[in-house]
Amino acid sequence: MKKSVKDKRENTLFIAWAASIIAMFGSLYFSEIRQYEPCELCWYQRIVMYPFTVILGIAVVKKDYKIALYSMILSAIGGCISLYHYALQKLPFLQDAAPSCGRVPCTGQYINWFGFITIPFLALIAFMIIFVCSFLIWKQSKEEN
Repeated sequence: MKKSVKDKRENTLFIAWAASIIAMFGSLYFSEIRQYEPCELCWYQRIVMYPFTVILGIAVVKKDYKIALYSMILSAIGGCISLYHYALQKLPFLQDAAPSCGRVPCTGQYINWFGFITIPFLALIAFMIIFVCSFLIWKQSKEEN
């Protein structure tokens, strides 16, 4: 049996919401349990990510697929911040010219799993998941009309 477009959008919206929930709890784990103090760029990423948990959660319950355009734009903004932050951590020529972020330097790496997975990288992946899911919902909604 083939799933309808509505079912696909519903599942895709749930995946986007789940990614935001995992990202939010992940960042809270690093700051509240592991006691890693977030730098300024980490806070900007949180400012974009945390509202997704509420906004996408409401959209999942109401099956409101119009949220896709807004979540696509916001996740692109958050992704750009994450990509810049990750570049500051991993590209030596950017590290030398990196602005001071306050008490915690934005070039610091609390985690460095497999030599490339850092906290901004994890945030970037979450923003990318939300962006792709939002784009798919937006595209499917356009095709339906």
